Amino acid sequence: MIRVGITGQSGFIGTHLYNTFGLYPGEFERILFLDDFFHDDAALRKFVKQCDVIVHLSALNRHSYPKVLYDTNMRLVSQLIACMDAEKVTPYVLFASSIQEEKDNAFGKSKRDGRLMLEEWAVKRGASFTGLIIPNVFGPFSRPFNNSFIATFCYQLTHGETPQLLQDSDVKLVYVANLCELIIQKIRKQAKKTVHLVSCYEVSWDFQHRVSSILNLLQQYRELYLHRGIIPELNDPNDFNIFNTFCSYIDFKSHYPVRLEQHPDMLGMLVETSHMGVGGQLSFCSTLPAATRGNHYHIRTLSRLTVIKGQALVKMRKIGTKEILEFNLDGNTPSYIDIPVWYVHNITNIGSEPLYIQLWQNKIYLAELDDTFYEQV
Repeated sequence: MIRVGITGQSGFIGTHLYNTFGLYPGEFERILFLDDFFHDDAALRKFVKQCDVIVHLSALNRHSYPKVLYDTNMRLVSQLIACMDAEKVTPYVLFASSIQEEKDNAFGKSKRDGRLMLEEWAVKRGASFTGLIIPNVFGPFSRPFNNSFIATFCYQLTHGETPQLLQDSDVKLVYVANLCELIIQKIRKQAKKTVHLVSCYEVSWDFQHRVSSILNLLQQYRELYLHRGIIPELNDPNDFNIFNTFCSYIDFKSHYPVRLEQHPDMLGMLVETSHMGVGGQLSFCSTLPAATRGNHYHIRTLSRLTVIKGQALVKMRKIGTKEILEFNLDGNTPSYIDIPVWYVHNITNIGSEPLYIQLWQNKIYLAELDDTFYEQV
């Protein structure tokens, strides 16, 4: 079992990395980190002593005064080193640096100098260290107006605001899930080595686009998906990752369930349940009264639940949080709910008759590529 701690655990990348480690409970033990630890030497020393691996993500990204930003980030590195030395421990340290290292700004300089400081510590102490030069990171739950321009655009487009294109340039981007998997691969490889390794690694970007082209894509998602309920074409995995990011900013409480238009005729009724520009798998299931299906989540799969007949209660909760969202769906007024990634969910038949559900997923189910992780809502 590898004991892993993440400074900045509560941040955007930290939250995703912490949750991703949780997918491998037999391989990794997650050591809790709180932001207050950098204000409590005893707590920070206890933290580093418990870790076989430390991923150092804690950093100040923005500040009105460049000197404060630089000094803060350097202080965090210095404190981490001081506590490891005080406890006489040499965990494998991975440091999240940035492609901004090459730029003449306080953030880039703090990342470059912090990386070099940790490299020097590792060489001196005979420890292993990897400095990760990371491009722009995007993904679900990133903080708008702070972490990523994509997060800002997504928030604005899903909350009735109009994005402003202040600067149009080519941007190199990596999806947060791919970055997390890379970090885990680095840890696994280092765990097998018998020698210490100090290295600097440039993280590959998934794609490079102009800011304006990404904004145009997100505007299409707003029109097609948010306003008209159409699943857009998502043949490119990068487009799917951008789409999942967009979906994470929708106000689920006010948006769901989405009522479907009914077309009655002399013979009964027709309801169009899904309009899609993407393939996948369409299923049908029945659920007996008082029975509950689900209590799981997905990290790569989008699902649409449509109640055809009966009464259902759908519950959703974002992994790592306590708030539970509840939605009532009734076959007499057909409606659907889309389940985004990283949301544990279940559906309960709250009626007296069998519940009929149509389920669409964007991927055909293959047992060897199962994307289902079980947890109670």
